[in-house]
Amino acid sequence: MRNKMLGTGEKGYDIFIKMRVIRSGLKYAMADFSVAYKVIFSLLLLIPVIIYNGWIDSSIIILATAFMIASEMFNTAIEAICDYMQSEYDEKIKMIKDVAAAATAIAIGAWILVVIIEIYELYSVLVHRGV
Repeated sequence: MRNKMLGTGEKGYDIFIKMRVIRSGLKYAMADFSVAYKVIFSLLLLIPVIIYNGWIDSSIIILATAFMIASEMFNTAIEAICDYMQSEYDEKIKMIKDVAAAATAIAIGAWILVVIIEIYELYSVLVHRGV
């Protein structure tokens, strides 16, 4: 695939190659248990929320989950690049990894907050309906 900024690589854009690359990246991400269980939990929460709370609440769960997964993937990529560039202990690499981990923690915190709020709202709706 051609890099427009650097002018390197082959000419042309192939949507099928791009989709294969995306699928491969998602496969690597889902192989990590810390990502997989959060996605599964979000999907399990999403089903009753769609039924009882509607599309706005469902959209918030989807966005929070996507934000969390993207941050986990960026963190993993940053750590892999750092380990590739410097396999020995380096204080600068530690700082880079710590910042990436902190950014991921913020995203996970936002996801947890959304999940807690949605579970509370779902509980309230189910109690009022007598389900």
